[in-house]
Amino acid sequence: MPITRADLLATAQRSLATAAAHDRDGWIGMFTADGRVEDPVGSAPHRGHVAIGHFYDTFIGPRVIGFHPEVDLVVGTTVVRDLELEIQMAPTLTMRVPTYIRYDLRDDHDELRIAALSAYWELPAMIGQFVRAGIGALPAGIGLGRTMLANQGLSGSLGFLTGFRGLGTGGKGLVARFLDEACGGDEIGVRRLAADIPITGGDTAVMTTSDLVKHLAGGTWSKLIRSGRAVAARVDHDGERTVVIADLRPDRGAVSRIRIFGETRRP
Repeated sequence: MPITRADLLATAQRSLATAAAHDRDGWIGMFTADGRVEDPVGSAPHRGHVAIGHFYDTFIGPRVIGFHPEVDLVVGTTVVRDLELEIQMAPTLTMRVPTYIRYDLRDDHDELRIAALSAYWELPAMIGQFVRAGIGALPAGIGLGRTMLANQGLSGSLGFLTGFRGLGTGGKGLVARFLDEACGGDEIGVRRLAADIPITGGDTAVMTTSDLVKHLAGGTWSKLIRSGRAVAARVDHDGERTVVIADLRPDRGAVSRIRIFGETRRP
């Protein structure tokens, strides 16, 4: 049977619902055998059911997780969810985490499963919430560290901390300027900031700079998130939502790729 948009949405939406219900086997079983979790983007990925199980036991199983979805976007077999996570780390500490989650889905033995889950959120901002919570957050932080070491070892714990990489390169400011130019309809300004780089709708539909400006012009951007060497943002235009994901070059503060997730606006 052909995969429908409703099928894709239902699978992505079931992922968070299953995690929130603490259905460990059900959540892990939603992934393909070679599935990958990169959460947050920029940290070391967890590949395969065993590693994804360790991720679950560290970050999902011990927590009370709620979520507040805003928009789900479907491009090809990819679903991008724009939402806020609510994570209770301890009775006195509940964290609210602005997030974009990308689900890459595929047919696996006649069942739709997750080939890759990529969560864009800011690790430094989450650490900041811990710090602002004061001494009351200390037991939760110590508990998380112990659980991480027990489930993932030293290498896995260090892999999580690679989510800090790329900070301080000015990437958020660069993408903010790019979005200002694009939403303002300034194609010359967009070309100046992102000349000769791949621009696609989703991962594969080639777009020109003119296409991108036409799609975003007149919109308003918000919720700018830096996650590893990627920056994601939302753009609202005439009641429609687009999520823009910009990849940054590792060697300097420059954009290397731009992907657009949203419905193509007709002229």
